[in-house]
Amino acid sequence: MDQIEFYKAKLQYETDSWDLSEALKRGDAVVVIDARAPEAYAAEHIPTALNIPHRTMSEATTGDLDPNVRYVTYCDGIGCNASTKGALKMAELGFQVQELLGGLDWWRRDGYETHGANGQPGTIINCGC
Repeated sequence: MDQIEFYKAKLQYETDSWDLSEALKRGDAVVVIDARAPEAYAAEHIPTALNIPHRTMSEATTGDLDPNVRYVTYCDGIGCNASTKGALKMAELGFQVQELLGGLDWWRRDGYETHGANGQPGTIINCGC
C-alpha cells in the first residue's frame, strides 16, 4: 500500500468529531454507536448514540439495525479500544463502519454537547478540520 492508498483508507475507516457532527446536522444516513458498557453510556454519551457494548454485538443484538447506513463507533478515547473492537464486530456483521477518533474525550474537547447523568452543554470550538 502506498501513501495515497493508506490515507484514503484511513479516511474511509475513521472520522473525527467535526465531520461526525456535520454529518449528523445534515441528516446523513449515519448512526452513532457507543461501544462501552451501559454504565458508562448512562453517565455520559454523544446525543443520539445507541448503546451496543462491543461485548454484546451479535446478529441478534444488531438484527434491527439498517444495513444501508454508516455506523460510527466510539468509546472513552485514545486509552480505550472498545470502539475498535466494536468497529471490527460491526464490520464482521456486514455493516459499513467508521471509528470516531479520540472518542467521547475528543468529542467533549471539541466542545460538543453530551447527554447522560454527567452530560455537558456544548461550547463548540470550530477547528475547521
